[in-house]
Amino acid sequence: MADRLDWTGADLGNLNLAAFESRAGEMVARLTAETGAGRLPFLTMPYAAALKEDLAQLKDYLKTFDHMLLLGIGGSALGARALQQAFFPQQDQPGHNGPSLWIADNVDAYALEAYLAKLPPEKTVVVTVSKSGGTIETVGQYFILKEWMRKRLGDAWFEHMLLVTDEKQGFLRGEAEKYSIASLPVPDNLGGRYSVLSAVGLVPALFLGMDIDALMAGALEITAPLADPGLTAEALADHPSFQLAAWGAALQEKGFDEMIFFAYIPLWAKFGDWFAQLWAESLGKEGKGSQPIPAVGVTDQHSVNQMFMDGVRNKACLFLTCSNLPAGPKFPSDLPDQFGYVRGRDFGELLQAEGLGTRMALSGNGVPLVELNLENDGPRQAGKLIGLLGAATILTGWLMGINPLDQPAVELGKRLAKARMNADGLAEEKAQLDAFLTAKRDIREF
Repeated sequence: MADRLDWTGADLGNLNLAAFESRAGEMVARLTAETGAGRLPFLTMPYAAALKEDLAQLKDYLKTFDHMLLLGIGGSALGARALQQAFFPQQDQPGHNGPSLWIADNVDAYALEAYLAKLPPEKTVVVTVSKSGGTIETVGQYFILKEWMRKRLGDAWFEHMLLVTDEKQGFLRGEAEKYSIASLPVPDNLGGRYSVLSAVGLVPALFLGMDIDALMAGALEITAPLADPGLTAEALADHPSFQLAAWGAALQEKGFDEMIFFAYIPLWAKFGDWFAQLWAESLGKEGKGSQPIPAVGVTDQHSVNQMFMDGVRNKACLFLTCSNLPAGPKFPSDLPDQFGYVRGRDFGELLQAEGLGTRMALSGNGVPLVELNLENDGPRQAGKLIGLLGAATILTGWLMGINPLDQPAVELGKRLAKARMNADGLAEEKAQLDAFLTAKRDIREF
């Protein structure tokens, strides 16, 4: 059985798909121009050969550590966390004594103090990930870990640091050059939410022993045809990423402004968080877009699924399944009659049955749904999923008439936070902050 998309419940007959499908030629021209200019490294991976060499040289070095502390936020952390949960679940299971990946992806003093108190610095490598080298939530933690390493390890501190940042510029690039800290580049034009299959996500994947070649090969299986100079409109129209993009744009035109990502592969639950950033940060612009909603089967059948089934009819669903998950232990044969239907069955059958039932119920309740059914839950399939959803997101943005590669709205909050910390300049933001803080407030105790 191959990986496949099941469009049976996609509600295609009620959507104006033709208006978007007819633009395949336009999209081919744009893909050709953008990939030719080197502006879509997510699709072309021109950095792959050099990165594989860098990672091969890094492999023995990483084996000398028991712990990796990853400092990153947003796209610098979400992909790594998804890969860890999917392919190294033993870290969260009883009795684990192998390598451990810790991800500091927030301004969380409790967690940071725990890392400082409990991680052995001599067996820990700190990986700081920031393309710009100026993300204060990440670089701020770097300052603290740098001082911690210096105090505990003396002159050897820099041997326990690794920087993933811009190849030529930014504060962290300056740190790498000043202190001879090992570093790997984040390729130009590769935004954080599209960067998991660069050094950003593959350094922690390598540390945990994942098959990074399979991850990259799976993604290229999807994306390489889109970067082919010979791509035709007909070939693009048949490509699954364009079909998903046309569906996504047509859904929004019809008022379906929420997109559920329902993962019925439990270990792949964190891909929902990765997808949420990808979809929201790429498409939420100019009053447009649909809100991504990560959900996990079967957990969320007992929580938010009530809203999916019986709430506002504004939701569509990407439904992730795999038919070849572990069978698990068998249910005992001496169960009470009320549970007789599971006697002697494999525990894993219950997940498949629950997934089928939920998929049928969502479709029956007016939720347009496409099932992404994977042949297995290996790294090649994860790479294909990353490639498929990333390419579909880019194409959806173009069909919507917005730029899916920038994120202008998130910058204001960052500038206001810097103004609150009295950073230099930012006169306009400081005036806004003063007006906000001095305004009369409606405050009520609870």
